[in-house]
Amino acid sequence: ALIDWMIENGYQDARTLARRRDAMKAWIENPTLLEADQDAEYAEVIEIDLNEITEPLLACPNDPDDIKPLSEVANTPIDEVFIGSCMTNIGHYRAAGKVLEQFNGQLPVKLWIAPPTKMDEHQLIEEGYYAIFGRVGARTEMPGCSLCMGNQARVADGATVMSTSTRNFPNRMGKDANVFLGSAELSAITAILGRLPTMEEYMTYMQDINAMAGEIYRYLQFDQMPEYKVCNPKSIEEIQVVPTYNPTCT
Repeated sequence: ALIDWMIENGYQDARTLARRRDAMKAWIENPTLLEADQDAEYAEVIEIDLNEITEPLLACPNDPDDIKPLSEVANTPIDEVFIGSCMTNIGHYRAAGKVLEQFNGQLPVKLWIAPPTKMDEHQLIEEGYYAIFGRVGARTEMPGCSLCMGNQARVADGATVMSTSTRNFPNRMGKDANVFLGSAELSAITAILGRLPTMEEYMTYMQDINAMAGEIYRYLQFDQMPEYKVCNPKSIEEIQVVPTYNPTCT
């Protein structure tokens, strides 16, 4: 449904989108999964017992492989918080909004909000979450990458940052920035406190979030949303080929 809507609204390249849509439909009719060859050899097999993970994990400055539990880094002061990047979905912003809704006053940090798509942004506005973000003084960015790799904006030089993005390499988000990576829920709590919370503080905030999980973590169902309904989706044969730009020398 979303791809049909994108084609109808002029997203490019329409024929590429149509091919992807058709391939997805074909897979749904006959789904198959990737399987390893029977004689495949592995460099390493890693087994993770999820029962042993009892608290949030963070990637610490400035290496995405430097993972520590929250209790080891709790109370670290934070200057800026970024909730955004392609790793997030609309549920993460609802959860952050529910956390921030409990706060009254001016946040002690600079909070950046950047949903990955304008569809998420539109729905969050409709549901009232942007009003919450505005009330606490968050800076809402154009949907897209934003601070994630520092291409649309940068954090202050030398800032310590809590981010939901994918990488925290040196100088990626800002000059000499020290960046922790973690969840949107943890980021929102950090924005309220101005520091990484203790486990007790984290669990206190998360009690309400967990109780509302069914409401919060709903994905966008584009096929059930009237604004994304396309009555007569175009086949790939019906889509006009866009001429390739071919400058000539004179």
